[in-house]
Amino acid sequence: MISINFFSHNFAVVASSVACILGLLLMWDTNQPKNDAEETEQILVKMSFSYWLVYCISFGIQKAILPDWHNLLVTLKITAALSYFLTFSCILSLPLHKFSMRRIED
Repeated sequence: MISINFFSHNFAVVASSVACILGLLLMWDTNQPKNDAEETEQILVKMSFSYWLVYCISFGIQKAILPDWHNLLVTLKITAALSYFLTFSCILSLPLHKFSMRRIED
């Protein structure tokens, strides 16, 4: 009997890529931010979604590529690693930016 594991890493990547696309669509707003701090926050969140989407796409292509294409597979692994670290840095930068803006106001 074949069991389907819905909580596998592959399913999580697919679900998070759909969530990234929806998040980017929701953030597609024609209203301009009021100040530089809000604009920076929006840019950091959009960058986080975008970088994570790049990771999800490169992860999906890695799973679909034939193992004989070693050079392309290595390039995709490097792309996935870089986008993963860029996502982490954007997520880390957002609270640091808010903290620095609060400190300037005080």
